[in-house]
Formats: sequence, structure tokens, C-alpha cells
Amino acid sequence: MELPPSATFNIDNQSVGISAFDAREAEQNLHQQAVNIIASGPSITDLSFADLVDTATIFVNGSISLMAQYNFTNVVGYVISDARFVKHQPDILNKYYTGQPLYATLAVFEALAISHPSMISKYHNAMRIIYPADRAWSVKTNKSWFGRLLLKPLSHNKKIPLALLANQPNFVIDTQHQPAPIGLSLDMTYGFIEAGTVAYVAAQLAYSRHAGTIHLYGIDLLNNNQPRFYESKGDSAPCKLDKAITDRIVPSFNLLGKIYKENNVPVVNHSPVSQGLFSALD
Repeated sequence: MELPPSATFNIDNQSVGISAFDAREAEQNLHQQAVNIIASGPSITDLSFADLVDTATIFVNGSISLMAQYNFTNVVGYVISDARFVKHQPDILNKYYTGQPLYATLAVFEALAISHPSMISKYHNAMRIIYPADRAWSVKTNKSWFGRLLLKPLSHNKKIPLALLANQPNFVIDTQHQPAPIGLSLDMTYGFIEAGTVAYVAAQLAYSRHAGTIHLYGIDLLNNNQPRFYESKGDSAPCKLDKAITDRIVPSFNLLGKIYKENNVPVVNHSPVSQGLFSALD
């Protein structure tokens, strides 16, 4: 399936275009830098960031709020794959998003066009659309939002089986995995594979952008009943990781770690909480 190269949104009666991610763009190449992906698990509060702030960094969801406390000097990405984050945490975007390279699904951008239209108007050149490989829109789309601001509605939302991607060179798919196939992308120009957590998308993005090593922080999993580090008990958003951990998330990261390491890009998990879950992460 050919993915749309861009999408145009109606912002205050003006057409605003956002390009799709293309790994061939010179600005996307990380030139074998080590990359830190900062997730939102509670273990983040125990990290010493002094040695991390100058390394190329990709934030996901609410972890961008760490910029209020630490002077990150090399932010190379910010990833949001689920439009529900925009609904649950609008203030985080208002406070901390200031034009960092944003990689998000169409569903997220449509949510932003409704709730944060000035953000898209101001920073659209720093934004790139990322597509789930098995559906160009996103399963998490709020149907009442779909197509409201997108000037050219797309007809690519029908989900296709991952097995159909198994013979495509840009993906590695384990069709034998049960209860359902899992996989990963080797080039997110052609889409990413979902595994139930945005950090998995960010890891595929880092690889697609030619990272040299991928370091994962705050992917705790086992304490997902606790609020994320930027939440309190009263305002935490729903988390649905429990049932997905053993069936999908852990096997997916193990597959990703194995394949990327075979391609000379080690993936290192620094969370002390989930360290024992993974067999293929360094």
C-alpha cells in the first residue's frame, strides 16, 4: 500500500500541509549517534540525567515535560502515536512543545488541529506524519473527529493482516507468533508496526533514522498500575498494558532487539523494573 506523502488540514480557514516521514530527507539522518528514548515509567524519577542531556534524545508522550527540569541540548524527536494522549494531557503540549521535531499519526494531528490549531500553524514544518503499516490512519481515531479538518480524507483506514507484510523488504514479521503475528519496521518511510506502546514506535523511528545505538529509559511495564512520572494518582490516564505485556510488548521488543542487533544497532533497556522481562535487549 502506498502511503500518502502529506496531508492538508484546514486551520482557521487556511490550508496547512504536513509532510509524511521520509528517511531519505537529509535532516532525518542521525549519522550513527547513540539515541536515548525517554518513556514515562515511574523509574524515570530515579534517573540521573546529568550524563544524558547532551545525547540525542527522543521523547514520547508526557516525557517531554522533563524539559522543564533538565537542559536537553539535542532533542531529535518527539513521538505521539495515540490521539488519546492529546485529549488526556493537553496542558503538557501547551507547556512543553515548542517546535521540537514531532512524529505523530494522522489521528494525532487531527486531534491537535482541533485542540491546538495554532501549534500546527506555527510548527507544521517541524512535524512529520508516521503511519501504522497495517492502517494509514489509526485505530485510536475518535470517529467524530475523523475527516473534520482533513481537507482530503484518506481511504486507507482498513486494517490489513500483518502476515501480508511478511514478504516486504522493509518489515520483519513473525507470522508464527501466538496469539497473533508481531513485527517491526526497518524503514518507517513505509510505516511502523504497533506493539501496544509508543516507545516501540520510537525505537523503530530511531533505527529508521540511522541511530548507532538505541537506549531505552522508563519502559517499566511491571509497575504500570502506578501513575506515569508526570501524573498524580488523581489525574492518571488509563493504561492498558497488562494484557499486552506477555503476548505482544515483550515478544515484540525481543524481536526488535534481535533484528536490530543483527544489523549492528544494539538496543539497551535501562529500566531496572523491566530488566528481567527481555531476553534480546542488552
